[in-house]
Amino acid sequence: MTASAREVETVTRQRKRRTRSRTISPLGPIVVSKLSPAEYDLDPASISLVCPSCRTWVPIRVAETERATAKLVPHHTEPAGTEDPVRCLLGSHRLVTIDVNVAKWSRRLEEGVAETSGRRADRVVRKPQPTPTPAVMQIVGGFVDDKTARRMSELHIKSCTFCSATTPRCPDGRRLVHLAAHTQRTEPLRRKRQTEQEEWDDKRAWALRLLHEQQWNTVSRAVHATDQQRVRDGLAALRMMLLAPTKPDVRPLTAWERADLETTIAAVERQMEDLTHRW
Repeated sequence: MTASAREVETVTRQRKRRTRSRTISPLGPIVVSKLSPAEYDLDPASISLVCPSCRTWVPIRVAETERATAKLVPHHTEPAGTEDPVRCLLGSHRLVTIDVNVAKWSRRLEEGVAETSGRRADRVVRKPQPTPTPAVMQIVGGFVDDKTARRMSELHIKSCTFCSATTPRCPDGRRLVHLAAHTQRTEPLRRKRQTEQEEWDDKRAWALRLLHEQQWNTVSRAVHATDQQRVRDGLAALRMMLLAPTKPDVRPLTAWERADLETTIAAVERQMEDLTHRW
């Protein structure tokens, strides 16, 4: 055996570093079934739980032996990277009793996530913003004109003993006085808006009438030709009935029926003349 081979055999192999210790916390073992479902994670890739002593998430080391003991790894009470961290003395190396079925826990977790997603609304419904309540003058002012408001105030002063006897008015009298002043102040603007609305209505009616005339001019020739053809066909049918030869098996027209038919033909002829001269 060469010297290089003996040197390789005598050098110890580099092994993976594991958190192994025979130290056990003086506290009793942590029973997973007694914890809240939000305080432990049994996923084999990241099995961990919340340490009851320092309330931080700590990994669980499960020994791959026949006894298969589970124990919390040594940990600190501060986040990683903190200077001079303090070790959790009571929670480190504390035994853990895993009495929860991993498959059942995973199935319940998936069902809980699906149920939560189903309760969550897909669309955000905005709360309607309340509209500000209009003032009394804005409510009544749209239905009462200037003259009516003044008349209401005068009638109230005459009928109210308190308003007619003293200068300070009652609540109703003050409201009516304010209403009269408001309508008097807004009367020019109201009349202007009313005039503008009437002008707009007149323009709209004129535009609709012009549009109707344009549409009628487009189809008037075809309609007039159809009317003439209909009257012409009816007149031809009436003349054929009047001038048709009598047949042996058909009863001839009486004198009254012939006179009535001639009157109808004359009326249709006048209608035909009217259609011809009108165009």
